[in-house]
Amino acid sequence: MELSSPFLPEDLPWLEIAIAIVGVLLTYLVAKSTIFRANDEAPVNFSVPLPEQCNAGWSGRILEDPSIKIPRSSAIQCYNPATGQLLGQVNPATPDGIDRAVARAADAQREWATTTFGQRRKVLRTILKFILDNQEDIATVACLDSGKTKVDAMLGEILVTVEKLKWTIQHGEKALRPERRPTNFLMMYKHNEVRWEPLGVLAACVSWNYPFHNALSPIISTLFTGSAILVKSSEQTAFSANYFTSIARNALSACGHSRNLVQSLVCWPQTANHLTSHPGISHITFIGSRPVAHIVCASAAKALIPVCVELGGKDPAIILDSVSDSDLEHKVVPILMKGIFTSSGQNCIGIERIIACPRSYDRLIPLLEHQVHFLRQGASIHPPPQPQEPIPNTKSNENIDIGAMISPTSFPTLTSLIQSALSQGATLHAGTGRQHIHPSRPQGHYFSPTFLSAITPSMPIATTELFAPIALLLRAASPSNAIEIANSTPYALGASVFGNASSDRKNIDMCVKEVKAGMVSVNDFGAYYAVGLPFGGREGSGYGRFGGQEGLRGICNLKSVCRDCGWAEWMGVGTRIPGVLDYVGGREVPQGRKVAFLRGMMELGYGEGVRRRLRGLWQMGRSARWARWVDGR
Repeated sequence: MELSSPFLPEDLPWLEIAIAIVGVLLTYLVAKSTIFRANDEAPVNFSVPLPEQCNAGWSGRILEDPSIKIPRSSAIQCYNPATGQLLGQVNPATPDGIDRAVARAADAQREWATTTFGQRRKVLRTILKFILDNQEDIATVACLDSGKTKVDAMLGEILVTVEKLKWTIQHGEKALRPERRPTNFLMMYKHNEVRWEPLGVLAACVSWNYPFHNALSPIISTLFTGSAILVKSSEQTAFSANYFTSIARNALSACGHSRNLVQSLVCWPQTANHLTSHPGISHITFIGSRPVAHIVCASAAKALIPVCVELGGKDPAIILDSVSDSDLEHKVVPILMKGIFTSSGQNCIGIERIIACPRSYDRLIPLLEHQVHFLRQGASIHPPPQPQEPIPNTKSNENIDIGAMISPTSFPTLTSLIQSALSQGATLHAGTGRQHIHPSRPQGHYFSPTFLSAITPSMPIATTELFAPIALLLRAASPSNAIEIANSTPYALGASVFGNASSDRKNIDMCVKEVKAGMVSVNDFGAYYAVGLPFGGREGSGYGRFGGQEGLRGICNLKSVCRDCGWAEWMGVGTRIPGVLDYVGGREVPQGRKVAFLRGMMELGYGEGVRRRLRGLWQMGRSARWARWVDGR
């Protein structure tokens, strides 16, 4: 007998057709949603007028004695540290101006706080597109204001900024999405979560060494969290501050939002106190020196404003003896050179100390000596007329290695530290250890690239942050001694460890674990800053983090929310005050019974083992029965 069923697919081919149709519809809906979302978040084109000083034909007056201060004037004088060329003047902000800026930002933030993550991503995508389309113009502005080379600007300003934008666009929403947290036995009916909400108006007081990135980085994070920001740039780089912040302001306008969400100001130190203690500011990010950090934090304490403090460092690079000759010459030394001399050493995570084990120490000296000796300094922007005869030890602007320093203020101190080290037994292998008067840029601020060996931890130069193009080589007897030397300064920002990852994993891991630092790169320099990890240090290098998930969450209001679960609400389960503990007039439950009930509750909720929990349950029941007997008496 042949069995058949009307429910078999072969008898009903329309079922297969229906499944196919549903599949096609689902695919269409998903694709449509993705396309619509992409269109909703597509970047918008906009423009920002480029300062005329960036034009190829521009030629500014060269100042005889370049300085940001003008006699008998409160204006800030802007000039190119690499050439001494006058860039213009900027009027500093006043306390009243700061009040108005905070008020404008607060008004704009109320609406911005209601925007979706998609709307915020659209703004960031718009900024990202503008930066990628105008990389060289942005780098040029940074070079004019800071004196760095264009290569340094592309790496230290553009690369890290677009990386932060891309990370925030891709991972920011996940970092700020409400996060479920576990409950416990007694509160099993509760749903617990943590939310990260906008704080309001934030402030960022940023340093001059990376004028573009240091301004844009807090703007990116602040906007994505739903807050507004007031960026106080350094008076040393006042020229570029308005152009760089206008990129974010114009992007907001292009996307239909208020440009007042981003406020920019530059002021003299005596006025900054009004900002850092302003009651309208909810959080401050400070990037700068330790002495100034003490002033900022004391000021912020007046209004109980939390501060994220990123200070300097004396970052070590530990070189283990397991590094092969080939890797040392072709991989490690080039990384060390970049880590030391990028931006003329004016880098908070720059390598300030090379701590080498015995075999590596001896091999490094000739390699570094050769490299440092051939470094050339100059200006990337607006090259001077080329002389008929080449000037010794100089290169054209297309081939310079190192730019200028922001100011000559530190030159006497640097020279004194170097002379002190030499008098205590250090060896000078390359450079002069003093100010360099550039043949074609005599008004520029240049310090001779210098390499010293035989540095010991007791020398002042080994514990003082130099922020200059100076390479220091210290000898370590062993990996453990290298760690001891690395930890011998007040600073603890970043660190690097170089070794054979295959054969010397134990020593590498020991260095990573025991070196005092907020960040460590293995067989690299500063890599943590290019992959979206949290950035910051400890001890004398500050506290708090920016960058990554921790950085985003750190500038939000962290709100803990506890409510009844859906199933508990449906079943009518919720918090009830037990009768034995209830505040009801006339009840005469003895205090001892109340304590016994609570003791049993602790045993039930937190006791180890079934027997202890059951004993707690029995004690709770016994105390509760007494309370009911009292009620019914």
